[in-house]
Amino acid sequence: MAQLAAAFGSSHSIMLVSQREDWQHGFRVIDTKNPHYYDKRGAKTDYEALLAAAPPDSEAMVTPEKMGERFDASQAAMDELGRRIREARLDVLLIVGDDQTELFRTTNNPAFAIYFGPTIRNTAREPAAPGDNWVKSARMWRHEPEADREYPVKSDLAEWLIRQLCDRDFDIAAMDGLERGQFEGHAFQFIHRRLLQEYELPVIPVILNTFDPPNQPTPRRCVALGKALRELIAEWPQDIRVGVIASGGLSHFVVDEELDHKIIGAIRNKDSATLASLDPKQLQAGSSEIRNWLVVGEMARDLDLEWIEYVPGYRTAALTGTGLAFAAWKTLP
Repeated sequence: MAQLAAAFGSSHSIMLVSQREDWQHGFRVIDTKNPHYYDKRGAKTDYEALLAAAPPDSEAMVTPEKMGERFDASQAAMDELGRRIREARLDVLLIVGDDQTELFRTTNNPAFAIYFGPTIRNTAREPAAPGDNWVKSARMWRHEPEADREYPVKSDLAEWLIRQLCDRDFDIAAMDGLERGQFEGHAFQFIHRRLLQEYELPVIPVILNTFDPPNQPTPRRCVALGKALRELIAEWPQDIRVGVIASGGLSHFVVDEELDHKIIGAIRNKDSATLASLDPKQLQAGSSEIRNWLVVGEMARDLDLEWIEYVPGYRTAALTGTGLAFAAWKTLP
């Protein structure tokens, strides 16, 4: 029988594919123009209001020195997480991530989807052009350096999970390939390019609509999906080691350390009730990706959270940024 042997979590913020100088200087410029700000109560706001409400010492929290320290801590955490994934000796890795109008559009946007084609494509970077800014360079880093690449998918297990979840009354969009010009979304690119790198490991993309209203799944439904996936993996007849990783989160584009530590604490304590009862108003914009961690936290209930690195990724005096989190549950022998 299959065994859920390992579980992981990782932010995938653009911060993590940017350079030190981008943290220290670039975000100060682009964050003033971000239209996706919500305060900690989930109310729509803007940069000016956030700056006006920030504590008097907020500028001291985003000095170049402190930004450089956070950059180094994040790089070290990603290196550690990649090492742990490779050492888990997995046969397949489920990636639970979100789609932000990459494979889907708001004209047709499922709450849940699973990809079961034999491979999934990432495309080559667009050639650099004069005048390209650092933001485009960071986004292009998620793509392949020279040529398109097809990453292996464990399609038999993926297809079986779709059918079994449908039998349990989950409505799952089934994807057996990509259209011309399509490529895996940023949540999945990041895992392949930064964490797995050249490590060849079949994956199963589990895709959630966390970001775009009106059909984002509730926290309760995310926990239910995690429970169903945990139970189904144990029923798969092949003797394989299965892993899962949450891609995304935690709070952003306003850092909410209180919310982030509440999520981490509930996952560590296997407190499904707290995770299921989260107020969806707190899961707006980038914070919506916390839903991916809810699925994985419930999937990994039989494992113990062993290691976590949390970096409050403040990047302006308005305390905008990302709560960067990297986690690994204790791997089964």
